[in-house]
Amino acid sequence: MAENSKIEWTDHTFNPWIGCTKVSPACDGCYAENLMAHRYGRVQWGPGEDRQRTSPANWRKPLAWNKEAAGKPEPTYVFCASLADVFDNEVDDLWRHDLFKLIAATQNLTWLLLTKRIGNVLKMTAPERGHPLIPTNAAIGATIANQEEYDRDRMKLWDVKERRAPAFTFGSFEPLLGPIILDKYAPDWIITGGETDQGAHKARATDPAHFRSLRDQCGRLGRAFFMKQMTRKAPIPADLLIRQWPKAA
Repeated sequence: MAENSKIEWTDHTFNPWIGCTKVSPACDGCYAENLMAHRYGRVQWGPGEDRQRTSPANWRKPLAWNKEAAGKPEPTYVFCASLADVFDNEVDDLWRHDLFKLIAATQNLTWLLLTKRIGNVLKMTAPERGHPLIPTNAAIGATIANQEEYDRDRMKLWDVKERRAPAFTFGSFEPLLGPIILDKYAPDWIITGGETDQGAHKARATDPAHFRSLRDQCGRLGRAFFMKQMTRKAPIPADLLIRQWPKAA
C-alpha cells in the first residue's frame, strides 16, 4: 500500500510545507519534530516559528501521481501533511488556497488531510470568509489519542462531514493512549496504532485490549478498521492484523 511512503495506510506522502506546534498529548513524541531536530534541521517546532513551504518541484509530484493513477480500479491515497498541519493557524492562507487548487486538479487521487486542529476546518473552508471549499476528492481526519479528545472533537469532525461533504472522514487513533468508547458519530475510517521511541521520548505502551475494543466497536458501527502497528512496532497479533479501507473512497 505504501509504494512511495513508509506509512502503511497511504500510497504517497506529500508535504506542502514543514513546521508545526504541539497541541495534543499525541504530539509529545512527535516524530516530525524529532526528524527536524536530529536529521534535517530545516525548521524549528513551536509557536511563532516560521513554516517553510516546500519546493516547486515537490509541488509537481502529485501531478505525476495523478497521471499514474488514471484508470486504476483502486483509489490512490495521498497523505497530506506528515511534517505539518494543513489547518495550522500559523500557515499563510494563500498556501492553503494553492494546496486546495492542487488537490482539485488531481481528481485521480484521494487526499487524506489529517489535522490536530479539527476545530479550524469549518472556518478555514468557509467561502463567506474568502476560503475555498474542501475539494470533493479530499478526506478530512482528526488525530484522537484518548477519550477526552474523542468526546471533544468527534462532533467537530461530524459537522465537517455534514456541512462540507468531504470524500469521507477518518480518525487517527495513534498513538492510542487509553480505551476509547465510540458512538454513532465516529468517523468512517478508524486507523489505530501504538507509539514508537523518538529520541529522548520513550514510547508509551498501549494495552492490546484497547485496540481490540476499537476493532469490535468498528464491526458493530459499520466502520472500517485499520491496525497500523503495536507499541514500538512489536509484531501485530493475528486477530488484530486487520487493514480495511473506507467504502466511501
